[in-house]
Amino acid sequence: MSESKTAPSLPPEPVILALDTCTEACSAALFAHGKTFSQMLDAPREHSQRLLPMVDELLAQASLTFADVDIIAYGRGPGSFTGIRICTSMTQGLALGRELPVIGISTLAAMAQEAMEQSGESRVLCAIDARMAEVYVGEYQLKDGIATLVGVEAVMAPGAVTVSDGVSLACGTGFDAYPELLALGQKEQGQKEQGQAQEHSGLRLSDKVKFPSARAMLTLARAGIAQGLHTSVDELAPVYLRDTVAWKKLPGRE
Repeated sequence: MSESKTAPSLPPEPVILALDTCTEACSAALFAHGKTFSQMLDAPREHSQRLLPMVDELLAQASLTFADVDIIAYGRGPGSFTGIRICTSMTQGLALGRELPVIGISTLAAMAQEAMEQSGESRVLCAIDARMAEVYVGEYQLKDGIATLVGVEAVMAPGAVTVSDGVSLACGTGFDAYPELLALGQKEQGQKEQGQAQEHSGLRLSDKVKFPSARAMLTLARAGIAQGLHTSVDELAPVYLRDTVAWKKLPGRE
């Protein structure tokens, strides 16, 4: 029987550094002493060059050094295989030197959190273009101010995606790649009382949330830390959803 793991101890108000490079966007954010500092760039193929300078700038803005950071929140995926690897490897590199605890945050949950905060909606469908005629998709509901997964995150063909009744907001690159997904909200519901049908216009695409942001990850990280979901860096766990395909792409794994 394996030993039960206990979440690493943290101060009551930890300084949290959040990192994400799982999609085309590269972002970093810092929560320290009640204040939030963040940067985000749409910089495909430049994540490894951009991320650490962003971290240095955020720490300087907060008048802190990396020695003041208590925990690192990282984008765990789903997303680009290369982007997830960059995010997790940089998190490992930073955390190992000081044996900092880490907490993985879903990219889909981060998008849902930001979309709901900005729109006031309480339910959202998030989809990231997964290439190969598929999307990474997840449905979320706001509970106690936190984007909470409904069902499971999955990778699937656009035609297989379904959405619960009452969801009207959508966000993510999956809807740019497959606009037909916006029609998921279109359905006729019989109204027995009135003897007529009501037509729904479909999902409304957020024009403000296209990629996950490290800033939104801070909210989810704080909630996760309160629940003891953080771990040692040795337990860092990226989520690819398409493990087999991604692994086969590596040299010697065809």
